[in-house]
Amino acid sequence: MFGISKKAITILFGLLALAFAVGAILLFTPQAGQQARGKPVLWVNGKAVYELDLLRLQGNDPLYAANPQGLLKTLVDTHFLEQVILTEALKQDAARIRVGNAEVRKEVDRIREQLGLKDKKAYEQFLNQVGYTDAQLRSEIKTQLQIQKRLEQIRSAAKPTPEEVRFYFEVHQEDYKGEPRLKARQIVVDEAKLAAELLAKAKAGEDFAALAKQYSKVGAEQGGALGAGPGESEPKPVTKVVFPDKVAEAVFAKQGPGLVGPIEAGGRYYLVKVEEYLPPKVPTFEEVKEQVEKDAQEAKGNGALEAYLENLRQKAQVRFAEDSPFSYKNLPVAKVNEQEILLAQVLQPVFSNQQTAALIQQGLGELAVQFFLPQTLESLIERELLVEAAKKSGKPFIGSKDQIAQAYLLYETRGLTATEEEARRFYAENPALFTIPASAEVTGVVFKAEAKAKAFREAALRGGDLQALAKAQEGTVTEYGTVSPNQLPAVLDRLVFKVKETFPKGPMGEVSEVVKLEDGTFAVLLVKNRKPEVLKPFNKVVEEAKERVILSKRQQKGQALVQELRKAAKIENRLSQVLAELTPKTQEPAKPPTQEAPKEAPAKP
Repeated sequence: MFGISKKAITILFGLLALAFAVGAILLFTPQAGQQARGKPVLWVNGKAVYELDLLRLQGNDPLYAANPQGLLKTLVDTHFLEQVILTEALKQDAARIRVGNAEVRKEVDRIREQLGLKDKKAYEQFLNQVGYTDAQLRSEIKTQLQIQKRLEQIRSAAKPTPEEVRFYFEVHQEDYKGEPRLKARQIVVDEAKLAAELLAKAKAGEDFAALAKQYSKVGAEQGGALGAGPGESEPKPVTKVVFPDKVAEAVFAKQGPGLVGPIEAGGRYYLVKVEEYLPPKVPTFEEVKEQVEKDAQEAKGNGALEAYLENLRQKAQVRFAEDSPFSYKNLPVAKVNEQEILLAQVLQPVFSNQQTAALIQQGLGELAVQFFLPQTLESLIERELLVEAAKKSGKPFIGSKDQIAQAYLLYETRGLTATEEEARRFYAENPALFTIPASAEVTGVVFKAEAKAKAFREAALRGGDLQALAKAQEGTVTEYGTVSPNQLPAVLDRLVFKVKETFPKGPMGEVSEVVKLEDGTFAVLLVKNRKPEVLKPFNKVVEEAKERVILSKRQQKGQALVQELRKAAKIENRLSQVLAELTPKTQEPAKPPTQEAPKEAPAKP
């Protein structure tokens, strides 16, 4: 199911990404001269692609590193050749774009600088290693620059209309909501005692601005008024950025007027009087028009690029040699009303996912087939349904298919609200979402011998210079900094956060017992500023809880919408049949998953 938050979207132009990926491989792959390219394997628009060129590309593809067999080999071949076909079609189309010698020379110089090939000898050695002549390298670079220019030409030519820009804002206006702000005064002093005395005076009713003028080390001339310029004395709305992090967290958590502090930060003490809290609000279109126009332009360009690449691939005339060593089986695996989804369209996001590649390299490629292919296909089916519904709505949606599907869901689930009662119930049912995790400052010292670790521990409890004490026992010091549960190695994490008792304290903080690590070494931990987890009070997170309730409602409504679209559509899913057809008779056919899929699945469109 598509997510709701636009910020969570990763616009994956599979075809575009693959075109550049293959282009990069071509750029740094040995060519060994045009005379040794072997037999033609396929022709794209009449231009031959040769066997040795493909084998060299194949050698750079991690999917082939595990030597896939059977069905998996057919799927990897199909995915690989689809990249090659599109890349060749793109290169042919971009060949008419003018690129001057100066542009090529500039790019060559950039590459040489990046790779440390400034002198002629080093450059010539590099060319020899990759099997290029200087002329061949410059030719490949020219091709890459032509492709970049062609794609930018397509993108920049797509201009959103005023109607599309306004509608884009209507759909995505939550993304333009500003940060919370407040009007406040502050007093900053160097001593904790003085800060406490000033707090007492402020509570007793003394004028805060007058106290700031007399005592504050920052902004005294403005009476501590935040946001006030020279000669001014009235606070102006400010965001969290004006405070140190620790102070900002406390001040904005109040979400209302009142005194906050003193809070120590950076060796100073902050006392803040909040006069007015200004919650985040959605701006008017005119206030953010310039940014909306840029965002709409980007979306329109994304859609144009996607359509261009799809059209380029559809028009490409492809012919394979009869004795091709590769298997290309780009069959339809689904049909949504009249729109077909081809196997390569499903393979692209699956095989581009690092988790899938890792499974294949571990010899677990069948898991990718069993779990990820069905999931990804279902996602593409849903995307097709949403894009079709967006078109039928008559609204001026713009962007790639992913963006349009997302925008349609946002538009159809707009206007939802949450009551305080609903927020309170959500808060009670999901305490982990509103909990500040436990934390501690941790330093680890590792020793090869247990006796040396024990000797260090005894010395650390007495105090001294950490580095000197560790060096005396041949220990290695690692500063982990401030960490929360599950951020340390498992054994150390258990020692710090799972054991309820604290360690004995010395001048350097808590000193743990000696613990044996998985690699046979021994560690001693020094722990400071240990803090337990804290559940934030409801009154401090009520707005966040409401937002989460609304998000949950939008997700539920979006899921219901997709189900309605599915019921009204004619959907044919042939993935299982296609995989069975492509599976060699000696191999067990791939089956859809019968158990819950792994949580880490490839990103959905």
